[in-house]
Amino acid sequence: MTVALAPFEVLVAEHGAVVLRVCRALVGVQEADDVWQETFMAALRAYPGSGDVRNREAWLVAIARNKAIDHHRKAGRLPIPADDFPGEFGGAGVSGGVGTGARSAVDSGSERDGVERAAEAGQEAALVWSALAALPPKQREAVVYHHLAGLRYAEVAALLGNSEAAARRAAADGMKALRALLLEPTRSGQ
Repeated sequence: MTVALAPFEVLVAEHGAVVLRVCRALVGVQEADDVWQETFMAALRAYPGSGDVRNREAWLVAIARNKAIDHHRKAGRLPIPADDFPGEFGGAGVSGGVGTGARSAVDSGSERDGVERAAEAGQEAALVWSALAALPPKQREAVVYHHLAGLRYAEVAALLGNSEAAARRAAADGMKALRALLLEPTRSGQ
């Protein structure tokens, strides 16, 4: 008996945001879009034969994890670029030109508040992503799969290749370490 599959677009609409969060956590914000796209391309190729998959979200997260591993392996084989040329492209010209025009457009009114809030939200998100990247790999993956992707600990354990208790412990240790990393600048600033 064959199982009728929903159109692939439905899968993307239902799980795309979760997979993007997983990709951001595993490879960083800059590379996440590429890994997300590779994840869904691989899923599209495998989709017709995936009628027996019971949890589509866990299936997509597993594909995203594998694509993130491929991404890290590929990045490890690429040559490291030489340092930038000091002084030639320094920030003096850039900050003066762009900054003055943007400032005059938002000096007054509620637009400035919106811009400031967006900048602050972006800075806070950058702090969270960098703290997440600083976690040991098992803890980072457990936090990502459980807290960002919403997978149950049994599914996290299957992805990590360990027991449910070990997955639960890794996620708890990861959250504790994240809190410490994120609260550290606040404490030192007091």
